[in-house]
Amino acid sequence: MKKPLALIVDDEPDIRELLAITLNRMNIQTCGAENIGDAKALLQQKSFDLCLTDMKLPDGNGLELVGFIQTLSVPIPVAVITAHGNMESAILAMKKGAFDFVSKPVDLPALRLLVNNALKLSAASPTKERRSRHTLLGDSFIMREIRAKINKLARSQAPVYISGESGSGKELVARLIHQHSSRSDHAFVAINCGAIPQELMESEFFGHKKGSFTGAVSDKKGLFQAAEGGTLFLDEIADLPLSLQVKLLRAIQEKKIRPVGEQQEIPVDIRLLSATHKNLNDMVRDGSFRQDLYYRINVIDLHVPPLRERLGDIPLLTEHILAKLTAADKQDQPALSAAAAAALQRYHFPGNVRELENILERALALYDGNRIESDDLSLPVGTHDLTKSQDFDLALGSLEEHLEKIERKALSVALEENQGNKTAAAKQLGLSFRSLCYRLNKLDIG
Repeated sequence: MKKPLALIVDDEPDIRELLAITLNRMNIQTCGAENIGDAKALLQQKSFDLCLTDMKLPDGNGLELVGFIQTLSVPIPVAVITAHGNMESAILAMKKGAFDFVSKPVDLPALRLLVNNALKLSAASPTKERRSRHTLLGDSFIMREIRAKINKLARSQAPVYISGESGSGKELVARLIHQHSSRSDHAFVAINCGAIPQELMESEFFGHKKGSFTGAVSDKKGLFQAAEGGTLFLDEIADLPLSLQVKLLRAIQEKKIRPVGEQQEIPVDIRLLSATHKNLNDMVRDGSFRQDLYYRINVIDLHVPPLRERLGDIPLLTEHILAKLTAADKQDQPALSAAAAAALQRYHFPGNVRELENILERALALYDGNRIESDDLSLPVGTHDLTKSQDFDLALGSLEEHLEKIERKALSVALEENQGNKTAAAKQLGLSFRSLCYRLNKLDIG
């Protein structure tokens, strides 16, 4: 097999020689350049698989070379070498398209990991967008754009912050970034930060040594070690206490962790993805989320739109969800009536795709015949102003409680206004008698 070829760009001969020796021992050929001009000339003459470049060069900045490589017909992974502690330069380089970074003095084991990940990426299939369109559904412009971004982000090691409302599909996006990356043959570890008791967080994240605290009866690996070589997805990262935010920041910057009770730090190799439905900018302003951590996890921001902003995707999503829900029972997949389809198009979906799944699952239990009617959808009553509510929290628990309160109040008022006449109450609410009875039984309204 042909040996991979790497371009090393540094104006210090000793650094170029050290990097060349390290890569040669990995069976990788190298070419050296001492400035941006020479590097650009070599990139146009030879077909490289990887580039390592210093940030400070005699005729410019390494960022210029990063940008130039992104304009090539077949961009290659490029990693920047930064001064120790200069995270601002590393973050800026990754924003411009750098694959990863390594700090001086160069840690050779970390460099080997970086190079191996970059070469896996070079050998991977150049396009995976078509595959993701069958997982992240939607033909709207915004969804096609997101799939294209996922394909691009998969070719980087940069931390990605995925924003969006609850139920919009943030974890699905994170999984796709992992699946299309050079880390896809390693673990994808997802954790909801709000689900971990605060006193156990440090142990869960970084692990602990036996006897380090009461109840630590054996050594335990943390989430960072469980995701070694793969991707760590921190969902609802806004729920992390400030004390752990400090330690998380150090782990990300130094690429090392210290388990509870351990004296030495342990190197870790993970790609970090994070998400929350909360507004981190507001939390930074009020001091509940560290600004330095926010800038570190938010190297690249990917926003997942709410379902109400892509209503044209509802028919495709509905068909897919119904097929998934009926496959287990081997039933014939029912179709939606025109009225039911129109009702879904008019609905705001405060719970997004997750709520659409719940609505369709409920409809399958209620419908008669071959078609799902609008009554079978049992859409919440009086929710047209949900998105305008200033004190409405989209967290899962509060969403269900909020909808139930609205539905209970609407039903009770209708029954009271019609002196308990269910037929008249159903007519007033625009429901069938059967649908009204179902709702009354569900909410235990006598």
